[in-house]
Amino acid sequence: MGRGKSYLEEAMSTMKERFVAVTRQNAARAAAALLIACGGATGLQGQGSVIIVRPEMQVTTTQSKYFCNSKALTPEERTRHTRLTEKLMAARKKTVETDKGYEFQFSPKTVSLAELAEWVVAESKCCPFFDFHIDLEEEGGLLCLRLAGEEGIKAFLRAEFHLE
Repeated sequence: MGRGKSYLEEAMSTMKERFVAVTRQNAARAAAALLIACGGATGLQGQGSVIIVRPEMQVTTTQSKYFCNSKALTPEERTRHTRLTEKLMAARKKTVETDKGYEFQFSPKTVSLAELAEWVVAESKCCPFFDFHIDLEEEGGLLCLRLAGEEGIKAFLRAEFHLE
């Protein structure tokens, strides 16, 4: 038995090489699918993206029709928009579900009409599928932002703004 590899060692070595090759191929497919699903190749951030791995190890992606174009804003605009988003979400007094979306209510003492308008202008660049409505109600005592859209927009809003 000292003359080289035994039949069993030879078979195990071949099986190991096949396993490594298949694993690398599947890892490459999965990485490509993740890149596409997460928008790395196009600059788009998908919402509701799903990666489906079938038993035969093929990777398929499906994506919602709603996505944010993360390249619509410059890095400086993105930073400002992120800060405004954080401020708005922290300052909202109430969130009301509507027929076609959600309304966020603010006190004009904590969020200005100018800040809300600035947020809408930036958001409309990266998420043009929203219908935006700004209302100043109750004799200037309530500032409202209503985001609406086509069927499916509520699920997107719930995910994007962490609504329950």
